[in-house]
Amino acid sequence: MKAIKYFSVLLIPFANYISFTNYGWLTFLPVLFVFGFVPLLEFFIKPNKNNFTKEEEKTEKQNKLYTYLLYLILPIQIVFLIFFFNSIQNPVLETYEIIGRILGMGIMCGVLGINVGHELGHRNNRFDEFIGELLLLTSLNTHFLPYHNGGHHYNVATPKDAATARKNEWIFIFWIRSHFSSYTTAWSLENTRMKTANKTWFHHKNRMIVYTISTFFLISIIFFFYGKFIGISFILAAIVGILLLETVNYIEHYGLLRKQNENGRYERVKRNHSWNSDHQVGQVLLFNLSRHSDHHYNGAKHYQLLKSVPESPQMPTGYPGMMLLSLIPPIWFLVMNKKLKKLS
Repeated sequence: MKAIKYFSVLLIPFANYISFTNYGWLTFLPVLFVFGFVPLLEFFIKPNKNNFTKEEEKTEKQNKLYTYLLYLILPIQIVFLIFFFNSIQNPVLETYEIIGRILGMGIMCGVLGINVGHELGHRNNRFDEFIGELLLLTSLNTHFLPYHNGGHHYNVATPKDAATARKNEWIFIFWIRSHFSSYTTAWSLENTRMKTANKTWFHHKNRMIVYTISTFFLISIIFFFYGKFIGISFILAAIVGILLLETVNYIEHYGLLRKQNENGRYERVKRNHSWNSDHQVGQVLLFNLSRHSDHHYNGAKHYQLLKSVPESPQMPTGYPGMMLLSLIPPIWFLVMNKKLKKLS
């Protein structure tokens, strides 16, 4: 029964169903749900700092329902993409209603496509990783896996990491720096891996080659069968999903740095190098992503097993609320720089 609560993520596709089949303000229902209702609700629900006991952890680690839910996300994402393509070409839609539906699909790309793709991309079996790759492809963000696993987890909380926001860095600048730097780093990591394996960079085992071809193929198919308007709408929805990812990256590591010794080596990643949130609603909707410190401490740990630990710095509210706060840099700096000062 502990796994059932994570099925609440299906409220997001449900909100999108209402958006895609209605008009007026209801086209913005996914946005209102994720960034209106959820942050408001988290003000009234006490944060959950409870962890599994050792016995519960053993049991829940073997519970396949947690993984089956992740598998279920792939057909849901594909069905809703097709649903989106068909719904957005309705000739009676006003411009603002089209925007509402694009934003709704973008939320699905970020929460279901990228976030679940991230979780499966950490699994130690090829099937799970492949499902994760397909989910990332639906959000046009396939370079995420090479960079995230091979770059971010090694360099997190250092100036070398594109996805670690610097103190006083505006989020709008971070979006550009993080996304494009992570993309070039993904190519560099894969090219180095090919060189180490005595293979040319232009090799079918270079994941960035495969991902790039797959991305262009998918976009071409959509433009061919659905036309220019639908193709552009899909790209815009994917951009929304990517911006959601980068906003999450921003709030997860803002201003946190690992100590560096006299030889230039950084201390190992600890649970105090990521911001955490134990606010329950966002925690469940994002598959425990907000217990981010434990994730970095052990990247292979499945989402249901992630722990809340006292040494992890805590956000004042849940992820959706913090994402909104980050969009107002002066207030964000006022709140978070005070917290950074207390940690130093």
